[in-house]
Amino acid sequence: MTLPAFLLAALGEIAGCFAFWHVVRLGGSPWWLLVGIASLGAFAYALTFVEAEAAGRAFAAYGGIYILSSLVWMWTVEGVRPDRWDATGAVLCLAGAAVIVFGPRG
Repeated sequence: MTLPAFLLAALGEIAGCFAFWHVVRLGGSPWWLLVGIASLGAFAYALTFVEAEAAGRAFAAYGGIYILSSLVWMWTVEGVRPDRWDATGAVLCLAGAAVIVFGPRG
């Protein structure tokens, strides 16, 4: 359940933040803020389904998924293709998330 929860959380967070970006930076309708608020609520709710002993560990591991998902959003929604530095950074972050999730504990 962890990976689907992370992916739903990423979609909610990115969509929510983008709605605010759309209003503030691109001059979109303020009605988009309602979409943003709902999406950010869905993001927070999705993270409650992550299998982790501590919320902080779940949030830290989620960071790698968020970064990769943000680059996919940039490419698919905004039409900006990630470059090699984006890809390298995403791989490093996913490696860090894997250490947090799969590292031996106690």
